[in-house]
Amino acid sequence: MQKLAFSYVYDYLSHPQVRLDLQMPITLPSNLPAFDVLQDEGVMVMSDTQAQRQDIRPLRIALLNLMPKKIQTENQFARLIGATPLQIDLQLIRMTEHQSKNISQEHMQEFYRPFQEVRDEKFDGLIITGAPIEHMPFEEVTYWDELRQVMDWTQTNVHSTFGVCWGGMAMLWHFHGVRKHMLAAKAFGCFRHQNLAPASPYLRGFSDDCVIPVSRWTEVRQDELDRAGLTTLMGSEDTGPCLVEDAQRRAIYIFNHFEYDSPTLKEEYDRDVANGTPINVPINYYPNDDPSQVPQNRWRSHGHLLYGNWINQIYQTTQYDMGKIGTV
Repeated sequence: MQKLAFSYVYDYLSHPQVRLDLQMPITLPSNLPAFDVLQDEGVMVMSDTQAQRQDIRPLRIALLNLMPKKIQTENQFARLIGATPLQIDLQLIRMTEHQSKNISQEHMQEFYRPFQEVRDEKFDGLIITGAPIEHMPFEEVTYWDELRQVMDWTQTNVHSTFGVCWGGMAMLWHFHGVRKHMLAAKAFGCFRHQNLAPASPYLRGFSDDCVIPVSRWTEVRQDELDRAGLTTLMGSEDTGPCLVEDAQRRAIYIFNHFEYDSPTLKEEYDRDVANGTPINVPINYYPNDDPSQVPQNRWRSHGHLLYGNWINQIYQTTQYDMGKIGTV
């Protein structure tokens, strides 16, 4: 379904099987914590039972959530992908054998499905989150073998994949042999990034530069991305490549955190201070770099723009017949 950028909503809503609505919601179970959080913020949400009554083909987006704080991560990504004019059916996925320690098993059993249960299904999009295991070689991660299956599965069952931070680095290593390199000190704070590809559909409407939160101990290097034939869309003089397009694999990778809430870096900083872990005050985050002041969010609008552009690009290029995803 190739469509012009400015007509994609009109074309979609004009389909004979689609009912016209002024705004489309994200579909979530009504008892998922993110449902009330997003509703209170003014994001249009719809319960799964309500969605079943609409004659519409929502975009089916899966979130493979590898972060320990499951609910916080659910809220962050649901907020970003739910702010578009299209109906989104969000599915939560977990690694099959891995047991999360920081969330109740009741929550996991009620809202998440193991990968082995969904591997025969098709999705328009998949987000693979980061994970706080940067210091470990990929092959030592307990669920690495299954994650490799997930990444291979994206080539036949997912139209577009978005790898975030460690998730993006894992995809680069698996598909291209691009390494993650340890940093001498943690890249931590809000850094200015340059728009290196203004014509990219993923950066439609972006400023020439913008601020993005960064929190990682590893990096990928531009020369290795170049040798792999990948395209860097955004980068920083201070923290290196940020957003990379992998057209061959129908994927994009981001190593920084547009999804972060306003206090997320503060929570990480306060945690490390309380634990006695050496940590610098996050750069350019607090006013005057003073941790006693309230941090200001300077990335929210560009975060919504990037994920909205990703959803837009999925809509314009995915198959209306989901059975054809991964076949053409």
